[in-house]
Amino acid sequence: MGKLIKNHWARLITLTAAAYQFAAALEGFFWPKIFWDFLTKTLDPAVKPVPALQIINLIMGIAIFAWEWPLGLIAGSSIHRSLEARLATFPLAALAAVLIYQGTNAAIYYLVAMVVYFWAYSEGEVVCAEPWTLPKRGGARGPSKA
Repeated sequence: MGKLIKNHWARLITLTAAAYQFAAALEGFFWPKIFWDFLTKTLDPAVKPVPALQIINLIMGIAIFAWEWPLGLIAGSSIHRSLEARLATFPLAALAAVLIYQGTNAAIYYLVAMVVYFWAYSEGEVVCAEPWTLPKRGGARGPSKA
């Protein structure tokens, strides 16, 4: 049986979260609603009349999807290979997603992906420069963790 490559698993979870966030942002344009409106109405100006929170979620969903897929210009870059950058960025995306009613599933998926990415980071996994490949064994720095 093979070894679980946690950063690949987290990448799939994050792709799902980004797709949900994108869809939630689009839906939010038609049915603007803050998730926490049952507690307070002070956040309502973030979604209507100007859809600021929907635009933020749309941009973050597209950007994270492009980062995780990754697009050709992002693939192999230091930002693509950085688990630390993901662990710093995904809480912001989860916060933006949890604020709109339609984005709660995306926020939960981001939280799960952060846990898995932290697990991968704590075990010393690396994200390969070429997407969806395994790290080479051995090398100048010793055996790599897959």
